[in-house]
Amino acid sequence: MTVRIGINGFGRIGKIVFRQLFERLKDKDVHFFINDLATPQQIRYALLFDTNYGSFNHQVISCEDRITINGQTIPIFKETSPESIPWDVDIVIESTGRFTALEKAKKHKARQKVIVTGPSKDIPMVVLGVNDTVLSERHKEISIASCTTNCLAPLARSIHEKFGIVEALMTTVHACTQSQLLVDGYREDLRDGRSAFQNIVPSSTGAAKAVGLVYPALKGKITGIAFRVPIATVSVVDLTVRLERKTSIEEILKHLIDQESGPLKGILGVSKEESVSSDFMGDSRSSIVDATSCVQLNECFYKLIAWYDNEWGYSSRVSDVVVDCITKMEKNL
Repeated sequence: MTVRIGINGFGRIGKIVFRQLFERLKDKDVHFFINDLATPQQIRYALLFDTNYGSFNHQVISCEDRITINGQTIPIFKETSPESIPWDVDIVIESTGRFTALEKAKKHKARQKVIVTGPSKDIPMVVLGVNDTVLSERHKEISIASCTTNCLAPLARSIHEKFGIVEALMTTVHACTQSQLLVDGYREDLRDGRSAFQNIVPSSTGAAKAVGLVYPALKGKITGIAFRVPIATVSVVDLTVRLERKTSIEEILKHLIDQESGPLKGILGVSKEESVSSDFMGDSRSSIVDATSCVQLNECFYKLIAWYDNEWGYSSRVSDVVVDCITKMEKNL
């Protein structure tokens, strides 16, 4: 079976998802297409060399309107609106950040699925390990929420189902992103206009609110804030929870370890090492609990720490959804 995959937006997430899928789907008949305003030469260079994840170890050649990888041709379009892209694909990965509304995402007209790599107000959001059933529903357009929601939600759900969360506060210490500025400038949010590599920048985040959307049992029970810090990738969630039932940090960690090897395998992890952020670069899991940093105030009040590679880990969930979609296409032949 031939599968046609279009990637709209070849920035950080679009490129990483492509790299992952190129390896994961190498034994399948998959045709890739890219739509981005960058030139084929720029796309070739960005694909070959990545500061965070190293080189793409394949032969890449750029031409006027395409690149070739190991002889496989990948057409490149430069359209500004989804309905104008002439690619006739089964799956679209919408990673521009511009078409997160349902009305806009629908313009892609993919035969099977439009996968939006960011939170959406009106597209069903799926967080693997939390509400996977959304994938079995007949939604043509789905959102993979945000990287922080993908870290927070599996952890929060796991804790709530075992111990009950009365209320919680979340802080994410987040790596800088492409939207920030290297030197002071102007942004609608004034603090977002400050230099990314010279400051810790407080910022709002919808990640905690989104947890209540993908897992309604926690709606209204959790909120949070973000701090952008001058590192390239890997972020960390600090989740402070008040629990319904008395427990201990040892029991909580044992439960999370059971989840790691059970229903949340590949999604949630537990690290007992004395790790720092760079140790999790390239980690494909959504949420890695730092067992040595979790603390207890009393039998109902805890601070839980979870790392996540906000680029590679999040992209891995996008890739998982693409693979799931292809598997279902094959079963329906």
